[in-house]
Amino acid sequence: MMVFVIIIALLVTGAVLYVVLPLLRGSGRAAVSRNAVNVAVYQDQLGELENDLQAGTIAAHDYEKARQEIEKRLLEDVSAGEQALPSGRSGLVGAVAVAISIPVCALALYWLVGTPEAVNSELASSESASQQLTPEQIEAMVGGLAARLKENPDNPDGWATLARTYSTLGKYTEATAAYAEATQRLPNDAQLLADYADALGMAQGRRLRGEPEKLIARALVADPTNIKALALAGTVAFDKKDYATAAKHWERILAVAPADSRLAQSLRASVDEARALSGKPPLPKPSQVAKGTGTVSGVAKLSPQLAGKVSPTDTVFIFARAAEGPRLPLAILRKQARDLPLAFVLDDSMAMNPEMKLSSVPRVIVSARVSKKSDATARPGDLEGQSAPVSVGAQRVEILIDSEVR
Repeated sequence: MMVFVIIIALLVTGAVLYVVLPLLRGSGRAAVSRNAVNVAVYQDQLGELENDLQAGTIAAHDYEKARQEIEKRLLEDVSAGEQALPSGRSGLVGAVAVAISIPVCALALYWLVGTPEAVNSELASSESASQQLTPEQIEAMVGGLAARLKENPDNPDGWATLARTYSTLGKYTEATAAYAEATQRLPNDAQLLADYADALGMAQGRRLRGEPEKLIARALVADPTNIKALALAGTVAFDKKDYATAAKHWERILAVAPADSRLAQSLRASVDEARALSGKPPLPKPSQVAKGTGTVSGVAKLSPQLAGKVSPTDTVFIFARAAEGPRLPLAILRKQARDLPLAFVLDDSMAMNPEMKLSSVPRVIVSARVSKKSDATARPGDLEGQSAPVSVGAQRVEILIDSEVR
């Protein structure tokens, strides 16, 4: 059973059809309003929604019921045309329907101004933000960007934008071709590899076996904490009835997701189902997790010279790796830049793998990274710093975040 990837695909595809089909079937005057896409929605709602889509917001055992309900509501919405939504409709699907126009508007601005960095500023300042886009205009912009990339192909951000737009529109064959171009130029971008695997799986009839599985493995080599890659890896294992491995992958997501988040709360049910199918007991409740015997504590500080490059809501990751051996984090903590300087304690309860804990190695290197993204993949522009090798049990470890990832 495809767990996360089908949930992701159904939600995204349902939202796309909800927006696009009325446009195609209507009088020709219906359009996607850029007014509905503003900076607040982009930063706040889409950020939370993206995490939900990456890992799923329902338990695995509720998948079939949810799928049927989504399809039913989709048919109701399409038949209703431009009528108002039923009052009992889920807020999540409505939010997706609004957010789905964001990649299209980003594509429009990218097509007009030529650089992804200009998109946010254009959204905030453009006088044309209240104009409307027709399906023909959207198609023209997609084709325009594709043509520009064929003429000037050495543009990984452009290929990624095109690929994600194709995925949003349900054109998975075209999306996979664009992802292939993007990953050829950015071969170690974990998020890009995970998105590529997702699109390729959809193009293969919602099957992750074969090449998508290889892409997922590459993503996890690049970043063992990437949420989408872990979710998809768990889905592959679940489909193979390797429930223990599925639970292991999904438990790693729990290690980096805030315990009180909707993501963590919904994912625990899927983890418990996989554990039950593999003959293991359910996870203990968060309040029952005992602190481990292996600990490292200290303070992470931001260099004053880099303060101007950080926003209060940027994500801060504190993680420890073995001083010698595999690079998989042994413990990881997630905070925000507003918490800096940050007093931290890492212990065995924060392990991503129960067999690889702080207490399993003698010495570690503790790192801190500030990222504009919500996952721990190192990207150009991220800020980071690390300690010298220290013994497990060390206290007052100081980390100065003083360098920029190039």
